[in-house]
Amino acid sequence: MTIPASETDIDTDLLSAVRAGDTAAYGVLYQRHRAAARALAYGLVRDPADADDLVAETFAKVFATLRAGGGPLVAFRAYLNTTLRHVCYHRARRDRRLEFTDDLTRYDEGEPFRDPALDRLERTYAAQAFRALPDRWRDVLWRTEVEGASPAEVAPHLGLTPNAVAVLAHRAREGLRRLYLQQHVAVADPPECRWTGDRLGGHVRGRMAPRDAARLETHLAWCAGCRARHAEITEINQSGYRPYKQRGPVGADGLRVAHENGAP
Repeated sequence: MTIPASETDIDTDLLSAVRAGDTAAYGVLYQRHRAAARALAYGLVRDPADADDLVAETFAKVFATLRAGGGPLVAFRAYLNTTLRHVCYHRARRDRRLEFTDDLTRYDEGEPFRDPALDRLERTYAAQAFRALPDRWRDVLWRTEVEGASPAEVAPHLGLTPNAVAVLAHRAREGLRRLYLQQHVAVADPPECRWTGDRLGGHVRGRMAPRDAARLETHLAWCAGCRARHAEITEINQSGYRPYKQRGPVGADGLRVAHENGAP
């Protein structure tokens, strides 16, 4: 939903007031955007109590960021929604590591645990990354990875040789992987942090020009916040997750969502 310009101006004034130390102004922001945040939270988690906790943690996190001088100058709701998604993702990953029990025998078989909230968020990230790909990459990725067609079967549809289709599919997979990782990077306002954040996915995948890589690594050397974001997506990358193939149909479902909503 598009927020009218006058409403956006009100948020901008309130954000300035919060940064100046007016905590009551943040209460107004909370009242203005609480319903939208709860609607998004209920779409990410099933339990109403979990949704309320997610909203509360998100507003607290954004408030702390604003009081520290960070956070958005404009577009508060977009920033809030992005933060909420990332809080949900981190909570799901954290909870997946925790298990309180005296009996560990049932884990001996090594059966993987499938977290529904994390799976839904992964599908969302996969779909968003898929939509951001060039049309030709989306087409070849859909045909080869989701429909399961071979390069020889796809070649006539694209007017390419099977070998060229295989090369194109490889580039498309790598592009999707990079953009999927990029979905996990939280928004950062300082210009150099924003520049770095926009390129972390490419850096983790080793797809940066040497000059840009040197600039990014210099920034990481002194910026703790960006180092934390870099470490997070490095862990995700090393986990072997592929946004189109993971734990059965999860990744493919994300691409299917994007495909059915107009991409390609």
